[in-house]
Amino acid sequence: MRPNQGIETCDYPGDHDEMTFHLGAFVDNKLVGIASFYEEAFEDFQEEKQYRLRGMATLPGYRGMQIGAQLIHAAEALLRERSTSIWWCNARKNAIGFYKKLGLAIYGEEFEIEGIGPHKVMVRK
Repeated sequence: MRPNQGIETCDYPGDHDEMTFHLGAFVDNKLVGIASFYEEAFEDFQEEKQYRLRGMATLPGYRGMQIGAQLIHAAEALLRERSTSIWWCNARKNAIGFYKKLGLAIYGEEFEIEGIGPHKVMVRK
């Protein structure tokens, strides 16, 4: 789901940690969307129990079908079970509207992630 990147670039430190969870959305047994959440604190936030949305993707032909929103809603149910106070992500500039619709707020200034583009931290409490 990451164009121009090999599968080996999709294995991140923390992927197999006990508190990490990965969700997948399937249509006709085909994986069409993913979301990965890690227990990770953002240094500016004081809340004790924080999670980070580390990876989110939907196959191009399935965008606009609420698959990403369904993944986030499922993740939020799991985060509530884990008594999570806050979750956050580094949102690509072109995805900010998607996250705003889901109730996240922008935090801080825009920054660049090399090879990917402009981002903003977004948070949901």
